[in-house]
Amino acid sequence: MAPLRSARRRPGHPAHRVAVLLITFLAGLGVLPGVALAAPGSQLNAADMTLLNGVRLAGLWEMPAGQMAAEKGQSARVRQIGAEISRQHGVLDQLVVDAANKLGAALPTDPTTEQKGWLTEMQNATGARFDQIFVTRLRVAHGKIFPVIGAVRASTRDATIRKLADEANTFVSDHMAMLESTGLVRWQQLPPAALPPAQSDSLLAAAAANTGNSVGVSTTVVWLVFLVALGTGGIATYRILRRS
Repeated sequence: MAPLRSARRRPGHPAHRVAVLLITFLAGLGVLPGVALAAPGSQLNAADMTLLNGVRLAGLWEMPAGQMAAEKGQSARVRQIGAEISRQHGVLDQLVVDAANKLGAALPTDPTTEQKGWLTEMQNATGARFDQIFVTRLRVAHGKIFPVIGAVRASTRDATIRKLADEANTFVSDHMAMLESTGLVRWQQLPPAALPPAQSDSLLAAAAANTGNSVGVSTTVVWLVFLVALGTGGIATYRILRRS
């Protein structure tokens, strides 16, 4: 993530709330540790890099996950969806690589430790258990990146990022619909949506961090929010899989 300039803000200041919301998005995607940074001279900011890293990381683990589903899914629908999601992520991955090359930004080359754990979990599962894990993991992951795409698209200043957001939005929407068509999504147990504070006028508040005005947030706050969000998502997913 691009470094944030130090600035004092009142805890209740709108910009402070927006910064915390963006950090929560980052935590849900698992891209806070070791994120790629744009090359020197680039006009990209933290929100733009969030989209680039998030889309890239999604492809790095969902392509092999989809291939696994195509080979070992119990139901024909899961096998079909797995193959198609893997194929489409191959296309989307090339789009994000092309965008990063154009912008001079470095991208991750490996899934996160958490994502590798999900792949190991799928490798160790069989039958109906595998189908449930596959659908649950991918549906939760797509649900996390979906609002990030909209927030970045709403106010990014970069035309290449806007184009990538439009493309990613189409793919993610299609993938969620495909996963939902299996009938295995447990709606009541999905993690709650991350929304701006009630006093915010609209969801566009979530994209205000993309205006280029850096907000001072301490490292302690960043990691505290990261751990809380990670724990919340993990607990929700554990409950879903435990009941399968």
